[in-house]
Amino acid sequence: MTKLTYSSIENPNLTSWVWIAPAKNTAKTNQQGYSSKKRFDLLQPLRQMLERVEVRDRELAHRLCEMIPSQCPFEQDVKLFGRTLFHIPPMCKLNPLYEEVVALRFRALCYLADECGEDVSCYC
Repeated sequence: MTKLTYSSIENPNLTSWVWIAPAKNTAKTNQQGYSSKKRFDLLQPLRQMLERVEVRDRELAHRLCEMIPSQCPFEQDVKLFGRTLFHIPPMCKLNPLYEEVVALRFRALCYLADECGEDVSCYC
């Protein structure tokens, strides 16, 4: 163990790193300042249902890839005479089930590519 003396304070040498955990708060807040206590989520059963869908059928996988777009169809630039007037942002991210739907499309693409050996470039 290193002895702490006046000379070691003047000429400090880093000998090890120590992690000091922050004090735990009982009511944590997220970036928006809202409490992160468990809330009732009405869409949770629907989210779980979408996550449990297993893609094991070629026709289902093709149907999912055709129905779920690879890019948000609402995002676009409004141009006049070659100049961009304004940009309409993607509205899909406002969908509360966006992550689950995109994950379902990804699972369908992976099934077609890995299990069926099909070329999925037409869906990208």
